[in-house]
Amino acid sequence: MTPASRQVIADTRAWLVRAVIGLNLCPFARAVHARDQVRYVVSSATDSDALLAEFRNEMHQLAVADPAVVDTTLLIHPQVLQDFLDFNDFLGVAEAALKTAGLEGVLQVASFHPRFQFAGTRPDDVINAVNRAPYPTLHLLREESVDRAVATVPNTETIYEANKRTLRGLGAEGWSALQAQCKADAAE
Repeated sequence: MTPASRQVIADTRAWLVRAVIGLNLCPFARAVHARDQVRYVVSSATDSDALLAEFRNEMHQLAVADPAVVDTTLLIHPQVLQDFLDFNDFLGVAEAALKTAGLEGVLQVASFHPRFQFAGTRPDDVINAVNRAPYPTLHLLREESVDRAVATVPNTETIYEANKRTLRGLGAEGWSALQAQCKADAAE
């Protein structure tokens, strides 16, 4: 692994710990992180075709991996799909690849991007931070694990509203300070 790849993983891990787990944006992330079941993969792709090939490889690897060892995969791709709209369009391609491989209902893909923006929000709306990661990232999850996790959390439909309250309470300045903490953590 190159020093650049190690840094991308360190940045992503710091974001996962400080933002996702620290703010409880995803109540399911803590357990897989604590059990070291998150696979971090840094893509070398420089175009969407190469990324799709890597995505297909990673979805197959996750599908056959022992869930006790690897329960979820973060495919981080810092060199491709920097534009959020292009990234968002690619999600349809990724979903189609899951379906074509017969893995729809077995795996699902979630998305994170440094400029993620929910429909109907302004680019600077802090609520967009729910899905903002240091780099464009495709998150492969096992449907079975998601179902199990959802069963342990009452009222999962309230997670989004709780996230909105958390991030609005934090505000843009608080989010910036948290990002600075993530960078400091990753540098250690």
